[in-house]
Amino acid sequence: MKSEFKKISIIGLGLIGTSILHAINAKQKEGVTTFAYDVNSKHREIVSEMKIATFVCDEIHDAIKHADLVVLAVPVGSMKLVADSIKSSLKKGAIVTDTGSTKNSVIKDVNPYMPTSIDFIPSHPLAGTEYSGPKSGFGSLFENRYWLIISDQETDQTKKLAKFFENLGSIVETVSAEYHDKILAITSHLPHLIAYTIVGTASDLEADLKNDVIKFSASGFRDFTRIAASDPIMWRDVFLNNSEAVLEMLQRFNEDLSDLQKAIRKKQGQKLHSFFSRTRSIRKKIIEAGQI
Repeated sequence: MKSEFKKISIIGLGLIGTSILHAINAKQKEGVTTFAYDVNSKHREIVSEMKIATFVCDEIHDAIKHADLVVLAVPVGSMKLVADSIKSSLKKGAIVTDTGSTKNSVIKDVNPYMPTSIDFIPSHPLAGTEYSGPKSGFGSLFENRYWLIISDQETDQTKKLAKFFENLGSIVETVSAEYHDKILAITSHLPHLIAYTIVGTASDLEADLKNDVIKFSASGFRDFTRIAASDPIMWRDVFLNNSEAVLEMLQRFNEDLSDLQKAIRKKQGQKLHSFFSRTRSIRKKIIEAGQI
């Protein structure tokens, strides 16, 4: 399968960045030259050894100066610094996109540094695992997963970018930055915050009880520990940069939790059953949509 872009630069060689490189090699390698860069020299060495990029560059300038497409796969807290670093080296007519989990903050941090001769089109693949680093990437990560493009209108550039993402295996939709941040606050950011809290509470238990929590972990707790094992730098930046939407959803969650607390205290079995039945149906819909 031919790529929409002939020269592609991947900035950031963690799970998402290396998975993009794997997917390009598996699905649209013909005629494509890839340039890879990470501020961490060990990550560059690992990717060089993996041979998943045509060129692994020691300087960010060398990684982007020829690129038709530049993908910023770095933590959202680093976007501003990276945008400032690449602004003078971007090729005229290039498209720049990102993979960050917050969009209003990324637009605010990146847009001021983008030359008028390039198109900055924010995006976000709704795909990931609890693992991080260059060895965690794999080519099928984006298969049947949504990749959201952030734009108020469809253009030739957004169509071209969408086709590239589709060729990686993704389902592409276009949404606004405001809608993205609110939806991700409830579907991704809040679940991670809850997981970090539950596992943190278990970690604070007295030694004997904590040891038995680990020893007798049920599947529900194990699921929370998987989520709570996610990259702490990435998630610190997500919460700091999508705080308004996260706090709004956290308020709603606390209100629902308070209602459940009252129902348990007052032995309101029918209310608990109705609530659990309603939430169970959401799980079924997610399975039917193929997003498991």
